[in-house]
Amino acid sequence: SGPCCGNSVHRKIYIPLNHTAPCVRLLNATHQIGCQSSLSGDTGVIHVVEKKEDLEWALSTGPNPPYMILLDGNLFSRSVLMQLKGTSRISGLAVAAASPAPSQGFSPGLKCPNDGFGEQNSQFSPLFSPEFSHFIPIFLIFFLFFHFFSNFFSFFVHFLPFRPMFPQFLLVFFFPISSPGFPLVFPLFFPSFSSFFFFSPSLPIFLPFSLAFPNPWYVLPFPEIVCDPLLDYNVWSSLQPINASGRLQPSQQVVMAATRVDSHSFFWNVAPGAEAAVGSFVALLAAAQALQVAPGSQHLPRNVLFVFFQGETFDYIGSSRLVFDMEQDKFPLRLENIWAFLELGQVSLQNNSMLWMHTDPVSRRNQSVESQVQTLLKALNNSSSGSGVSLQEPGVSQPLPPSSFQRFLRSRSIPGVVLSDHRAAFHNRYFQSIYDTAENIGMRYPEGLSPEEQLEFVTDTAKALTQVATLLARALFSLAGGTTGSESIQADPRTVTRLLYGFLLNSNNSWFQSLIKPDQKGILGPFPQHYVAVSSPTNTTQLLQAVLGNLTGASVNLSREQCQSPGKAPGTQPEV
Repeated sequence: SGPCCGNSVHRKIYIPLNHTAPCVRLLNATHQIGCQSSLSGDTGVIHVVEKKEDLEWALSTGPNPPYMILLDGNLFSRSVLMQLKGTSRISGLAVAAASPAPSQGFSPGLKCPNDGFGEQNSQFSPLFSPEFSHFIPIFLIFFLFFHFFSNFFSFFVHFLPFRPMFPQFLLVFFFPISSPGFPLVFPLFFPSFSSFFFFSPSLPIFLPFSLAFPNPWYVLPFPEIVCDPLLDYNVWSSLQPINASGRLQPSQQVVMAATRVDSHSFFWNVAPGAEAAVGSFVALLAAAQALQVAPGSQHLPRNVLFVFFQGETFDYIGSSRLVFDMEQDKFPLRLENIWAFLELGQVSLQNNSMLWMHTDPVSRRNQSVESQVQTLLKALNNSSSGSGVSLQEPGVSQPLPPSSFQRFLRSRSIPGVVLSDHRAAFHNRYFQSIYDTAENIGMRYPEGLSPEEQLEFVTDTAKALTQVATLLARALFSLAGGTTGSESIQADPRTVTRLLYGFLLNSNNSWFQSLIKPDQKGILGPFPQHYVAVSSPTNTTQLLQAVLGNLTGASVNLSREQCQSPGKAPGTQPEV
């Protein structure tokens, strides 16, 4: 007889569910959110819930508690979670993805995301506090997922990124299941979840980077890890070369074009972020490419800095780090070098090809800032002619929407505009959720196309974002001091459609493969996610840097060793 394997019985009893995503525990200096299991893990009789009445049976009359709820994604809501919280009859929750996405919308975001960390809050500008302007419609809010609230669940919540046939999904394993009116006694199907997290309340004291961020975030993703900070890198590039180790003179002016690259959801590392982030940073990438090849762009009086912020979901981590580095002379330019700030917010869900130009009503009280803001608005309006995009202003009393620009305004009054597809409330019904996918922004392909054909097919969404990129590139050219020729600048729809396909559907495509180093192949795969994480840099950051270098870079005479020397490649700025 051969040697006995000690876990053979375990393998016979348990069937692992692969490709699932947990709700994890996150903490900052004062609060915690998320979920975890008990110390030794949790088990329970699986109970299928397809309608609300099924849940009541498990909470009150079911004969075999505790129950592990398998919930139809259409029922996943704040009210349901509040029913489950605090009862000993429920040991865990598995949520199956709703398909199609819930028609009423679904968002775990606060009604004003990052409220309290931008410039417009009760401390900095009480008359224009976002509490008076709900950016996410109230009926869409499913869960106040923000650190001002200690919303923490002591049972585990797991996501199944597919919608199983209820209850046939379980029958394929030949296990009977429990349901109202059909309370089996034995044998019963007992799923098991184990994800208990340890943490120290004093972590923000002894982790050094907390000096830069008064409210750092920590994530506890796996039982083996005690605690890790959320971290990654901002990515930046300039139109004209900047000495990354030098400093600009105060007289040297820069136009900053920025956007965010991360999203978030209730579940760990499931954050497609199509409207929340991808559409915007794709448009900025295409604008950078168009401006780079524009005649005369290398000799404009002002430089243009393209910045892609990571970690903005959590209290503007990325922009906060850049502001800190500028103030501490740890970045090539300081805040006073920023002549104007242009930011792309959510721009993929336009109504009638319209974008809104949001400005800051607080800083505009200063006459000098107001004059420069008017110059910005004029340049944008002039650039919209022939671009296919129309622009409107929401009114000077409208508060600035959640944006990285707010974090800069806390430190200095800078003229700036945030472009978005919404006047007030977001058009995105799935903001920061698992359903903010390519489908949410209308990406459609003809049937029968191969993956390679889909990569090259220019969708209507790509055409619309190409127009946004064209508008932005022309405006940046004008703001940087260009006087003639901006009307000839045109973003490439082929680039935009490739970027959308790669960052939303499948990064393991022939174009992305050609942009990265051979040892980076592991970062490619289907359905990329844009969740800022504890591993750094994330796949999104690495791909973004490769794409940005390809679209805007120039061939240089460097050796292989120089190109591959860690930390010496310009264009990367550490975030934490």
